[in-house]
Amino acid sequence: MIPRPDRCAVVGVLNVTPDSFSDGGRYVDLDQALEHAREMWRRGADLIDVGGESTRPGAARVEADIEAARVLPVIRQLASEGMALSVDTTRATVAESALEAGARVINDVSGGLADPDMARVAAASKAPWVLMHWRGHSKDMNALAGYTDVVAEVRDELLSRVDAALAAGVEESALVLDPGLGFAKRAEHDWALLQGLGSLLSLGFPVLVGASRKRFLGRLLSGKDDEPRPPDGREVATAAVSTLAAAAGAWGVRVHEVGASLDAVAVAAAWQRGRADG
Repeated sequence: MIPRPDRCAVVGVLNVTPDSFSDGGRYVDLDQALEHAREMWRRGADLIDVGGESTRPGAARVEADIEAARVLPVIRQLASEGMALSVDTTRATVAESALEAGARVINDVSGGLADPDMARVAAASKAPWVLMHWRGHSKDMNALAGYTDVVAEVRDELLSRVDAALAAGVEESALVLDPGLGFAKRAEHDWALLQGLGSLLSLGFPVLVGASRKRFLGRLLSGKDDEPRPPDGREVATAAVSTLAAAAGAWGVRVHEVGASLDAVAVAAAWQRGRADG
């Protein structure tokens, strides 16, 4: 089951890759990866999301055996320490191995489109499956960011992934939806999706929001030279989005820096309680 804290869940990102957009290369070493995960867990993360293939715009794919070799030792060790883990992968073979190693959740940025066998793995394992909105792999996705009504189209395309998952035998209660901010989206699309989050929430599924340090925040925070702010300068903006997403009713936020977002979702929970009490 996915974590169900009494507030919006905070999912900590652990990229064991050399080329992720924000922290690529920092946690390739096993000991560094483990210590970073432990620190996020100590701070209160509800789930640690372990990924072995970068999905930043333009990123090249790696072979499945390389991806597996990056994530499996990390997952085995962290699971043995009692942490709740998800595996960030679009490959069924990697997901299956990760679940056997101790992961509890599949976080699939392709929503099952990249590997048709992923639905079988999800159905057989009964693991929660995060279906993200996706239109193509990293090298192609910027060219696929064409929408007439991005909120309606993302909602409908995610519903088609839900239908496919259910037809494959995945239980409805196992599904989590993610609007896929930054994936085949321009900044205006990301903001429209955040503003229209209620449309996705109205479907009745838990919703995961992944805004952490993304390009649309960097562009928002551009300096006088119009240069986007670098990823490590987007943390306050990330926490602000976490607050708004939590207040809107999102199940979870996926972030690189869990401390700030834990504070943010605590504020949102107190805000909601105050409004209810009032």
